[in-house]
Amino acid sequence: MEKEQFEHRLNINRRHFLSKAALGMGGVALGSLLMPDLLKRKQQVSDELPLGLTHFAPKAKRIIFLMQNGAPSQLETFDYKPKLEQMFGQDLPESIRGGQRLTGMTANQKNFPLVGSHFKFNRYGQNGTYVSELLPHIASITDDLCIVKSMHTEAINHDPALTFLQTGSQVGSRPSMGSWLSYGLGSENKNLPSFCVLLSKGRGNGQGVYSKLWSNGFLDSTHQGVQLSASEDPILYLNNPKGMDRTNRRKMLDHLSELNHMNYKEFGDPEIHAKIQQYELAYRMQTAVPEVTDISKEPESIKELYGSDCTIPGTYAANCLLARKLSESGVRFVQLYHQGWDQHNNLVGGIKGQSKDVDQASAALITDLKQRGLLDETLVIWGGEFGRTNYCQGKLTPKNYGRDHHPRCFSMFMAGGGIKAGTVYGKTDELGYNVIENPVHIHDLHATIMYLMGLDHEKLTYKHLGRRFRLTDVAGHVVKDIIA
Repeated sequence: MEKEQFEHRLNINRRHFLSKAALGMGGVALGSLLMPDLLKRKQQVSDELPLGLTHFAPKAKRIIFLMQNGAPSQLETFDYKPKLEQMFGQDLPESIRGGQRLTGMTANQKNFPLVGSHFKFNRYGQNGTYVSELLPHIASITDDLCIVKSMHTEAINHDPALTFLQTGSQVGSRPSMGSWLSYGLGSENKNLPSFCVLLSKGRGNGQGVYSKLWSNGFLDSTHQGVQLSASEDPILYLNNPKGMDRTNRRKMLDHLSELNHMNYKEFGDPEIHAKIQQYELAYRMQTAVPEVTDISKEPESIKELYGSDCTIPGTYAANCLLARKLSESGVRFVQLYHQGWDQHNNLVGGIKGQSKDVDQASAALITDLKQRGLLDETLVIWGGEFGRTNYCQGKLTPKNYGRDHHPRCFSMFMAGGGIKAGTVYGKTDELGYNVIENPVHIHDLHATIMYLMGLDHEKLTYKHLGRRFRLTDVAGHVVKDIIA
């Protein structure tokens, strides 16, 4: 009897084992189809997750960063300071400035006359959020936004500040945000790059942008941002040259791949593998890119939403629409750079033109994503590299003034992708010079972005030159209060 009971229990165990094994093998097979990198051994350090896996459940799948290059004045856009209007022309108290270092453009000024905004502010949305009259379209969607007024940075000039915001370091040669996310998460669409870059230039004084801002740094070159141009060929050299058809291109790439594999066996350079992948991606992109960059099939209602400029390649509006199409197609990180915000003088006229360039299209992008059901999984970020001073640079007149660089406080906004909508976070003093509540450093911004994408910023590292690097270096805290 005991022997029969034992065999009975053994049969049950065998049956359970076989059923569980079947389910397990099926799960592995499905996982390998959905995530090809799942079972591949990474060439890099071993204590990290394979590409495409997150550390925890993500709130966002993709990011669109609307970079306002040159630093828009927070005092003319989101940070309303009526006290500045009352103190027009009075000198900034030394107790407020606190011995902060200045740029070479104002270091020799004897006085620092305070100046309030020339533009009116009104309350919008359910929470009565203040937004400038310069941005009526953005003001109309404040219930979708989280405006952070307490951003601060360490750099005081454009090049290091812009580099810091994009790479987490003021010096070059570090991977950009998009490259880190490409490295950590891989691609959602094998026929498109995981990181794309779009450039536009506004009407104002434009600070230059440069390829180090979307560089892969010490990561494999497959993670470098791919710049799209406004020409007939959005990506240069992607099309076949004359006399080369797709079949011959395929044969050429196959032979080139054989040669590269031979070189890899001889030299063992992992960059050779990266080149093979890049050639293969370029081949697949020949079909995917023309389709995703073609806006001719967009309905008139969408073109009206973004504004008439969206039909002109290379404009901010056209790039916003293209950013939606790229993101919708699975591009992990889309980076826009819009130049022209550096208003050291004639700020009133300059910022008016810049705001008109970006206001409608920025709001349209968020609205478009929302009506397509994509905003919840797409994080949209809008802002510059630092802020602007509350005092005038040079001669002050009520209708003609300029503002210098100001790293101590500036404003950015975010929408979608797990962000708490309809909120304002952080606070500056009544003169708009120092953060007095809930400061958010650039490293904190990066840590929060990665958290929303399901990544622990302290764990996503890459060993280089004997040490582990990460986007946030040795700092950064997730700003939990702005997460839904």
